[in-house]
Amino acid sequence: MSKKDSGCAAIILTYLNEKNRPYSAQDVFGNLQKQHSLGKTAVVKAMEQLAQEGKIREKVYGKQKIYFADQSQFADVSDADLKEMDCRITELSSQVQTVSQDCRRLDAELKELNSSLTTAEMTSQIQELRAECEGYKERLNKIKSATNHVTPEEREKVYKERCLFVKEWKKRKRLASDMMGAILEGYPKSKKQFLEEVGIETDEDHKVAIPNI
Repeated sequence: MSKKDSGCAAIILTYLNEKNRPYSAQDVFGNLQKQHSLGKTAVVKAMEQLAQEGKIREKVYGKQKIYFADQSQFADVSDADLKEMDCRITELSSQVQTVSQDCRRLDAELKELNSSLTTAEMTSQIQELRAECEGYKERLNKIKSATNHVTPEEREKVYKERCLFVKEWKKRKRLASDMMGAILEGYPKSKKQFLEEVGIETDEDHKVAIPNI
């Protein structure tokens, strides 16, 4: 066995002894490839060699081979020890669950804090808002102190003119509608085709509606 193959075998042997659970060659390759850059062929070869040397055990299930650590190297465990280990596993699993919940809570708090403004950013924003507020106050004071306000008489005049123009708009629209209605009674095509041929543009074409008086 070459030095490179020996190194690969040593890594696999240590891994199987530490994990002490059955693996296929594909499993070992997938678990160790990223960390140790082992090739699949080298992994398969090394595991077969270790099994032949009796350093690990091999079981064949159909076309698949399973490898695991030689159990003779481990001390026997009593039923009492197994029960104690089971209790310890349950205890540690509960602790893991608690710690995981705390991590999720802290992650949420961290995310909220990261999305919040810093003290410097808040100070800068307060200054900007104060400056903006002062600008609005100054503008309001200018408006209040202005002498060129619209008089009630001028406002009334504008309102009356508006009412007059709206009434005239309605009147002309009604006359145009009546004329088109009379023409369409003997027109062989649709109203839409008539408008297109004549070149008439309606209020609706320009999304305009007659305002209420």
